[in-house]
Amino acid sequence: MADQLPETLGQFLREAQARLAATAIDDPALDARLIVEHFSGTTRTQAIADPERRLGAGVVAEIDAALRRRASGEPVHRILGYREFYGLRLSLSPETLEPRPDTETLVEAILPFVKAVAAREGECRILDLGTGTGAIALALLSVVPTANATGVDLSAGALATAARNAGQLGLAGRFTALQSDWFEKVSGRYHVIVANPPYITTEDIGNLQDEVRNFDPRLALDGGADGLNPYRTITAEAARFLETEGRIAVEIGHTQRNEVCEIFAAAGYVSGGAFRDLGGNDRVVVFERIKP
Repeated sequence: MADQLPETLGQFLREAQARLAATAIDDPALDARLIVEHFSGTTRTQAIADPERRLGAGVVAEIDAALRRRASGEPVHRILGYREFYGLRLSLSPETLEPRPDTETLVEAILPFVKAVAAREGECRILDLGTGTGAIALALLSVVPTANATGVDLSAGALATAARNAGQLGLAGRFTALQSDWFEKVSGRYHVIVANPPYITTEDIGNLQDEVRNFDPRLALDGGADGLNPYRTITAEAARFLETEGRIAVEIGHTQRNEVCEIFAAAGYVSGGAFRDLGGNDRVVVFERIKP
């Protein structure tokens, strides 16, 4: 195979799909198309209209290498170097969690409140804890032009990726990257605090899908012995940084709703709504702090 790779776009699409179909990949046709289009700089329309388009030797080699990586289990978006989230193209890095469609639920859950605050106050200040690629904060900023956000992460590599994404999306002027262990270096007060914290129990890390366990950073996955440590940290410190009648929105594991609500209730918060993802699983809970 490696000695005589196909050279036309149509041939390579067929060969790529066949190679990935021989593995345990869930959607070999889609992944093959994404890889071939990305490295050849072509579109689906071009593949249909011009399947005899010749591919240069360098492009052929790049596609072949990418297919080998995918066949070995590396997620396709890690290979491409980006992932779409809420209509935004976000660059990935080894230090960032790959943003997933379930997390768009958090954006949808808190967006009406962000819009309302921005309309009333002329701005909405957002704190994104564990920002990673900046996905949640940047999605909100892309919709609400008078909002601004501080993205917090312990990882310098993740923050560099988030800042790069903000720049590529034209949002750098409203996004600040801050290296901090949770609230340690945070200052000021915010109308909204959002977080997709690590919520997998330490014991369950080994049971995750290979694509998650082997390629997503453990720092962004491990929530401690019961998976709830980050929520305890948030509730212990968030009040000092939250404006009166502000909101906190957090992503949760699909079995954690009751436990997370109990943690927030014990710290003086009331539920502002629970939201399910596209699969019908509990995914996001919003809280408001009871006035002292």
